[in-house]
Amino acid sequence: MKIILIPFILFQLFIPVFGQDLLKERIRKLSNNKTSIYVEKGIFHNGGVKLQSTLKSLRQSYNPKQGFERIVIDFTTNEVPKIYGHISSDEKKMYLDIFETNLAKDFSSPSNTRFVEKINFFPIESNHLSLDLKLKNKVIADIFTLENPGRLVIDFKN
Repeated sequence: MKIILIPFILFQLFIPVFGQDLLKERIRKLSNNKTSIYVEKGIFHNGGVKLQSTLKSLRQSYNPKQGFERIVIDFTTNEVPKIYGHISSDEKKMYLDIFETNLAKDFSSPSNTRFVEKINFFPIESNHLSLDLKLKNKVIADIFTLENPGRLVIDFKN
């Protein structure tokens, strides 16, 4: 009995070490305009309503004067669908979950931009899309939404 109990107690003590502590992560609601508040890590959401949309395009531009690269994700709706995301500069990744959204059939995305090495798209369900942005190096990001038409805008810079 003691042989079984000791590993069980040790296991219970180490569970918090391997879990993500959401209380230490800052969870922020995205703004509807550019704030110039750049973050390097954390969880974000737009608080959006559930509405059926299609991700129609992904555009990229670089502003050398201001030193940031802009990634714009265009939707077919006037509002941005419900989005949850996580950015980790240390991992050099950004994850996006977009609900009630499909990928357009003729969709194409830029590859190998100034700060983004690769963008992977994963259709989780018929109406749930997940994006994985692999970053080239540690960056900070200003993330916000725009309406009419609905767009998610991500400004990356060093």
